Amino acid sequence: MSQDERFLSGAQKVEDVRWDETLRPKRLGDYPGQERAKEQLSIYIEAAKQRGDALDHVLLYGPPGLGKTTLAQIIAHELGVNFRVTSGPAISHQGDLAAILTSLGERDVLFVDEIHRLNRIVEETLYPAMEDFALDIILGKGPSARTLRLDLPKFTLIGATTRYGALTSPLRDRFGVVSQLQFYTVEELTQILLRAARILKVDLDLSGATEVARRSRGTPRIANRLLKRLRDFAQVKAGGHITQEVADAGLRLMEVDPLGLDKVDHKILLTIIQMYGGGPVGLDTLAAATSEESETIEDVYEPYLMQIGFMQRTPRGRVAMRAAYEYLDLPYNEHPDGNQPPGQIRLF
Repeated sequence: MSQDERFLSGAQKVEDVRWDETLRPKRLGDYPGQERAKEQLSIYIEAAKQRGDALDHVLLYGPPGLGKTTLAQIIAHELGVNFRVTSGPAISHQGDLAAILTSLGERDVLFVDEIHRLNRIVEETLYPAMEDFALDIILGKGPSARTLRLDLPKFTLIGATTRYGALTSPLRDRFGVVSQLQFYTVEELTQILLRAARILKVDLDLSGATEVARRSRGTPRIANRLLKRLRDFAQVKAGGHITQEVADAGLRLMEVDPLGLDKVDHKILLTIIQMYGGGPVGLDTLAAATSEESETIEDVYEPYLMQIGFMQRTPRGRVAMRAAYEYLDLPYNEHPDGNQPPGQIRLF
C-alpha cells in the first residue's frame, strides 16, 4: 500500500496542503508540544534579534508530520524576515542553488525540506555559503577555468529531514542549532484537535478529540487528517457532532484500531511473528515479504511501532516484542537468544 492510500501516513498529501496552511500557528507561543525545542529556539531567536544578526543555521529532524515546516515558518515570522521554501530534490544543479541564494535578503530564512536528498555536488557548494556567506562559482572548463566568489547576505538555512543518519558529517557539523522533534502526547494532540475544530467550525467535544488523539500515532498531521474524515462521517451519520462514540465508529470504518495501527502495521507485525518466528529479520527481507518499500518501513512504520514498544531494531534485524504478541493475542515464546523461534537451527 502506498503512503498516499493510508490515513495514518505522516507524509504530506496534496489534500493536506491547504488544510495545513489554515491550521498552522504563526508564533512559538501558539505552537503546541515540543517544549524543549521551543524553549531553546526562543532564546536563540531573541539573542539574534537583540544583536541584529542572522540566526545560526538550524537543523530539524524527526518522523514526517511532526511540524518541521510549521516550526521553520514560525522561526522566520518571529525573526520578522522573509521565508523561502525549497527541497533537496528540487536543487539539482549548482546554478539552482546559486539562483536561490543570491535572491535572499539580509537575515532571510531559507528552508530546505528533505535536505538529506541534496545532490552531493550541490551540497559541497553549500558549505562555503553556510560558513562564509560566499558562493564559489567555476567559470569555464579545463586549464582556462577560473573561480568567481560571490558574496551573499547573511542568511539562516533551516534544514528538515526524516533521516538524520543519512546526512553527511560535513553538512551536519555546519548547523549550529540541531533540534529533534518528538512524537506528541495524547494531551497535546487533543489540544491541537480542539484548536483545529474551533478554526474549522467542527462540532467536536473533548471525548471525541481525545479518542482521535489516541489513534493519531503521536502525529499532528495524522490527527488533522482523521478529523477531516470524521467531519464527513459525522455530517452523514451523526448530525455533525463528533463524540467519542462517533469517533470510534468512524475510525473503525477507516480501519484505524484503538492504538492507531492500521492493516499495514498489523501485516508487518504478523509477518515478523508468523513467518520469521518473531525475528530478527532483515529490513529488505521484511519489505519483500510485505510488499512495502524498505524506506517506507524504516521512515513511516518503524518509528511509531518502536515508540509503543512493539518492535525493536537490532544489528541482526527487526524483532517483534512481547507487547506486540499480547496486543495481537498471540502466544509468546521466550527463546534462548530472546527471539529464536522453536525448531530454527542455530548456526552460531
